[in-house]
Amino acid sequence: MDDSMAELAELTRSAGAVVVGSMTQKVARPNQTYLGEGKIEVLKDAVRDRHVDTVVCDDELTPTQQRNLEKALGDVKVIDRTALILDVFASRAQTREGRLQVELAQHEYLLPRLAGQWTHLERLGGGIGTRGPGETQIETDRRLIRGRLQRLKKELDSVRTHRSQYRSRRRQRGVEVVGLVGYTNAGKSTLLNALTGSAVAVENKLFMTLDPITRKLRLPDGGGALLTDTVGFIQKLPTSLVAAFRATLEEIAESSLILHVVDVTHPNASQHVDVVNSVLNDLGAGDKPRVLVLNKIDLLGPSVALEDLTALAPTRVAEESDTPVVLVSAMDRVGFDDLLNRIQETLHELEIEPAH
Repeated sequence: MDDSMAELAELTRSAGAVVVGSMTQKVARPNQTYLGEGKIEVLKDAVRDRHVDTVVCDDELTPTQQRNLEKALGDVKVIDRTALILDVFASRAQTREGRLQVELAQHEYLLPRLAGQWTHLERLGGGIGTRGPGETQIETDRRLIRGRLQRLKKELDSVRTHRSQYRSRRRQRGVEVVGLVGYTNAGKSTLLNALTGSAVAVENKLFMTLDPITRKLRLPDGGGALLTDTVGFIQKLPTSLVAAFRATLEEIAESSLILHVVDVTHPNASQHVDVVNSVLNDLGAGDKPRVLVLNKIDLLGPSVALEDLTALAPTRVAEESDTPVVLVSAMDRVGFDDLLNRIQETLHELEIEPAH
């Protein structure tokens, strides 16, 4: 829970808000107000004393829970983890495809929350929802949103078809793809830049890479492959986002080899590995050949011997699946020879000849 709450705070800051406090409650099952009556009173006092205007919950709230909690707290906006992630994604999307995917997920999230939730329409940036909340108007807006959903899905199906055709042409030319995956902020973009000599924007923020980025990777024997980076994963990643980004994430599922990048310094690195593996399984990529890339070894200090690093890292997954483990520092370009040789060897073992 501590890791999830720390992550929620970082997401909140990424969305441009200031975190002034947090609170938790252990319950067997959240009720219709999400929190117990006593905890709500404590929260009301904190909201008043700290002049809070927004409360963020670390779960996806039902429309009823969200409505009841806002009513109990008074004039305070209540959003859940899913809405927060959608907001961060919306601020990161740069391409038309990325914006379409985020808008699709936003509308899927919004549709069941229309009744009595007119402020959420404005908050999520929709162009509707500023009119009066009559029942007829709700139905009108539902039809508008459903119509927009159909158009978005049609456009994204076109993107999906285009990507499929592109991958087919790529395979005909003998060009293979190595996919970068990992928990958000694991250092994938830094690794992509260092390996390919590109200049993708890198910041110490969650979800800095949202749109897929592909660059040419040169291997030790002179051959080459394409290295593709896409959105990082996170705990409780909304299913609507996974569905909306399926066209993009298929790039990972269609990769010949997956580089699973892990921040070896993170105290919850093993849990992050499990989250990424779960998403890969959902995408049908759980059986893809992969290399576990333990990144940021430069932050462990000079007293740590490289041969002992695997003891600090989540090698359980690697041991169970015979996944090779490579230790690198994307920042200091340490371990790259080993990584590039491992990529080359794995592609050869798969009887995939890197393009020249």
